[in-house]
Amino acid sequence: MAFSSQDKILVTGAAGFVGKVCIDALLEDGRHPDQIFALSRHNEQAAARGVNSVKGDILDRAGMRDIVAELQPFAIIHLAAIAEPAKARADHDGAWAVNFDSVRHLAETILDVSPKTRLIFSGSAEAYGASFNDSPGPIDEFAALRPATTYGATKAAADMLLGQMAQDGLRAVRFRAFNHTGAGQAPAYVVPAFAEQIARIEAGLQPPVVNVGNLEAKRDFLDVRDVAVAYARAADPAMDIDGSVFNLASGEARSIRSILDTLVGLSNHEIDVETDPNRLRPSDVPYAAGSNVRICKELGWAPAHDFEETLRDTLTFWREQFAS
Repeated sequence: MAFSSQDKILVTGAAGFVGKVCIDALLEDGRHPDQIFALSRHNEQAAARGVNSVKGDILDRAGMRDIVAELQPFAIIHLAAIAEPAKARADHDGAWAVNFDSVRHLAETILDVSPKTRLIFSGSAEAYGASFNDSPGPIDEFAALRPATTYGATKAAADMLLGQMAQDGLRAVRFRAFNHTGAGQAPAYVVPAFAEQIARIEAGLQPPVVNVGNLEAKRDFLDVRDVAVAYARAADPAMDIDGSVFNLASGEARSIRSILDTLVGLSNHEIDVETDPNRLRPSDVPYAAGSNVRICKELGWAPAHDFEETLRDTLTFWREQFAS
């Protein structure tokens, strides 16, 4: 569709893994680069993909107020977060400041100086936590938020806050994103952790052994490009979705072991597997998957990338990092 020149989109966390892909998705959806404003702390033009680059820090409440007041964007896609669970666990104060306080301040700013702005919140399925243990299949958006990690708690708290503020007139759309991955993701996450090790083995940089955590856990995975498409679609003024909450999920769970097996199968090297106790998470739930019925129906979204393609792309990325 043709978007109005007034339909400005501000993307926080624009220099991050999802942020870069989200900007690409907005451009592919028909947005003109002049309509997209990419917020990052270091004014990174490379991350902005030729769009407007805005220097700012989501923890700078006054600075963010000035940016929002001046831009009056149609939507803010709020991706900035401390997203690695281990980092959130190690820095409680930082995690709550970034993942909760910045959301509260941004929402309050919108209501105060730009009330027509839609706030698109990148939440997490980790907010469900222990609720996964009560369900034999994919859970829907009515499942209780019972986080079991610091990261999950910060996201659950922000999710609940925005739900309440929507009752006060905030145009909020909340996503609860399940695991997503792809080329460029940091090796702190399971898929790139495997892919990086395999690429290092192929390059002769480590012995032919992949160190792993819990391989029996089952998780719902998406390609990051599909996740970005959902965020971009939520920023479409034609979508009447204010106040909505969506699971961003494939609807099925796959074992971590099957992911490792696929990645190893993409290599022509003989590779052994060893369990590393440091990679085991104390609060791991055995099964986590989300129903995507609501998002498919109301947003017209569905995953478009085959997961083996995602794994292949991720391994190719890491091979390129170690190419001589």
